[in-house]
Amino acid sequence: MTTTLNWGILAAGNIARTFAKGVLGSKTGKLVAVGSRSQAKADKFAAEFNVPRAHGSYEALLADPDVQAVYIATPHPLHAEWAIKTAQAKKHILCEKPIGINWAEAMAIVEAAKANDVFLMEAFMYRCHPQTAKLVELIRNKEIGQVRLIQATFSFHAGFNPEGRLFKNDLGGGGILDVGCYCTSLARLVAGAAIGKDFAEPIEVKACGHLGQCGTDEWTAAVMKFPGDIVAQVATGVSLNQDNSVHIYGSEGSITVPDAWVPAREGGSVKIIVNKKGQAQPQEIAIETSEHLYGLEADAVANNLDMRQAPSPAMSWDDTLGNMRALDLWRQSFGFIYNQEKWDSIKTVTGRALAVAQPTRMKYGQVPGLSKQVSRLVMGVDNHTFAPYCSVMWDDFFERGGNCWDTVYIYGGGACEGALGGWVRSRGVRDQVVIIDKGAHTPDCNPEALTRQLLASVDRLQTNIDIYFMHRDNESIPVGEFIDCLNEHVKAGRIKVFGGSNWSLERVRKANAYAKRKGVQGFSAVSNNLSLAVMVDAVWAGCIHAHDKADRAWFKKTQMALMPWSSQARGFFLPGRAGPDKRDDEEIVRCWYSEENFQRLTRANELARKKGVEPINIALAWVLCQPFPTFPLIGPRTLSETASSFKALEIELTAREVKWLNLEA
Repeated sequence: MTTTLNWGILAAGNIARTFAKGVLGSKTGKLVAVGSRSQAKADKFAAEFNVPRAHGSYEALLADPDVQAVYIATPHPLHAEWAIKTAQAKKHILCEKPIGINWAEAMAIVEAAKANDVFLMEAFMYRCHPQTAKLVELIRNKEIGQVRLIQATFSFHAGFNPEGRLFKNDLGGGGILDVGCYCTSLARLVAGAAIGKDFAEPIEVKACGHLGQCGTDEWTAAVMKFPGDIVAQVATGVSLNQDNSVHIYGSEGSITVPDAWVPAREGGSVKIIVNKKGQAQPQEIAIETSEHLYGLEADAVANNLDMRQAPSPAMSWDDTLGNMRALDLWRQSFGFIYNQEKWDSIKTVTGRALAVAQPTRMKYGQVPGLSKQVSRLVMGVDNHTFAPYCSVMWDDFFERGGNCWDTVYIYGGGACEGALGGWVRSRGVRDQVVIIDKGAHTPDCNPEALTRQLLASVDRLQTNIDIYFMHRDNESIPVGEFIDCLNEHVKAGRIKVFGGSNWSLERVRKANAYAKRKGVQGFSAVSNNLSLAVMVDAVWAGCIHAHDKADRAWFKKTQMALMPWSSQARGFFLPGRAGPDKRDDEEIVRCWYSEENFQRLTRANELARKKGVEPINIALAWVLCQPFPTFPLIGPRTLSETASSFKALEIELTAREVKWLNLEA
């Protein structure tokens, strides 16, 4: 336990006042500063709580050297920006719930805390009260048998105010983010305790809700299904009074928590009611504490600084991320998104203008026919459609020095192309980025279909395409017909250069020979698979790899650019992911399992230990260190996966190491 933790409070509204009272009643906390957007508000707050320093800006608070931890009490849409800036100021963070508007923002905050080695906790104060720990104990001890149904409601009727934070769309209004987040957090906690975990994630979410005139949820309910066939009913609202209690039904009885959300704010007694099958009278379990509810929260921060996060039932990082994902699913289930989650108004998560951070690890290469250099890592756009997620992932990639994105006509029914185009327009970076697109996939692999799809892709992107790949080949059509068609689109300004994905090198040679004879543009690049693990069975029908020794010799001789997909073998080299006894991932088993690949994995592990990196970094470095230009496509789903890929850029493998990893030496 730390003796004293010096707190600064960022924002001076009602919840900040409540927390200030808690810090004053805590065992470890000391209020040393407050920051507000106006000096007058800061001065008033400081006088009320006898705070030594009042800052007239949030920036000044973060610059205060005496502040060790910051409580962020801004409206919801500002949480991510100021939590990240707090982390970058090397201050510990307690961020009011919800930690962000959506899961993507929460992910960015967690990554900022990791990168800057600071404590981070989402401020669900009820999770720090002993009543919640007692509830978890009862569930784990099977006091009511197997949990079947959880009912959690937090709702109230506020007077309608279109400019107030509870209703205004631009302030993250509505019930789900304000108090519905309590219901999901408790449902996940109880479901987790019932199956022996700290929390559980819903495997299905269905919801209905009413959106008011401000476009925010005024009342809504959701049903969530958890592992173990546990079902939760959660309800919330800002325009409807409901019974704000929690009921948990099990095979042998039920539990009621009358005051789950704000248990004994100033200290005192609360109770949990247990009804067991065959028991004449319910059992009332009293939980006593003399401590302030928000003081318990402040102490939870101070007592766990060394671990950088608090243990369950307080909100760990993974717990917070899971809760935000559940809230996203709740909103998405009935079509509720915020204005700031749309491309015409979405901002960077830090609030800063987008720019490449210096110095950058990124390396660059040249593709013939393009004036712009191309980042050696290419961001795959195969699962990105939700604007907030796209912006967090792609802003980060751009800031790290990435400038090349790869999308495909068929991905997401066009939604992936639309998302990429939306991001490029919203950030105003078209002149700084390289766009790769693919079309003409089997069975639509012919000049007519190519043209139709390319025109649709350009329309979705709302811009031209730098590198266009035919997604498949059709050997029944002479290569000249494809070359002529693609050159027409070059002349029309729709594409700049082109190539083939999953084309045999023999067909590539024929295509470029035709182009040379005719005096027109030929293939500038190829996009076939290349990874340290050899693809033993095609990931998708018609896929081709370039791993054969003869293929690699051809690329070395011609110096043709290769932009390999699945460059990390779909995670084959991740720690614990693959092995002869690991058969749960059917695709990895089918596509990558072979005795030779397991030998490559063993060597990658050995070299990774010597170099102090992960084997997945070695595998990607192997692709980057080929004796011909490679631009591997990566498909990170999280910011941490992007960061992991960038580590490969700093690994310089010798020619001997490249051969040794591939069992050639």
